[in-house]
Amino acid sequence: MSVTLKDYSQDELAAQPIGSWTGEAYRHVVGALRAQLAVEGLTQPHWWTLNHVAGDPGRWTRATLIERLAKYEDLGIDFDGVFDDLVARGWLAADAGLMTLTEAGEEGRLRARERNARVHRQMHEGVDTADFVTTINVLRRIVANLGGDGNLPD
Repeated sequence: MSVTLKDYSQDELAAQPIGSWTGEAYRHVVGALRAQLAVEGLTQPHWWTLNHVAGDPGRWTRATLIERLAKYEDLGIDFDGVFDDLVARGWLAADAGLMTLTEAGEEGRLRARERNARVHRQMHEGVDTADFVTTINVLRRIVANLGGDGNLPD
């Protein structure tokens, strides 16, 4: 699904409002990811929870995971509700407060991962890897210049 873009001069592009374009990109990227997760009945906080727990089973408590993930959440979602939902589905278990994925949880995570991978492949179409890396580094620098953390998440 390659789309042809109109060419503009360097001056025209340099005069563009980056906030507008980053916002537009955010809405499209996150919207596409959220739509794919919704097919599995998941939200982004569900997805983040599944990945963190899968990546380090038995490390995360509710409190430590909320502390880690809250900075990424922009919809006012109650993380305890997300955790309770995953437990009710049989996807997440907690032993002595430490979370682990069940077999069903891992299967669901893998299905959601493939859906997200399709979105990632689509957004990378026609974008050279070097250009993508440059874009990420430019955005990191802008964030840092404006007082944010320009480092990659741990």
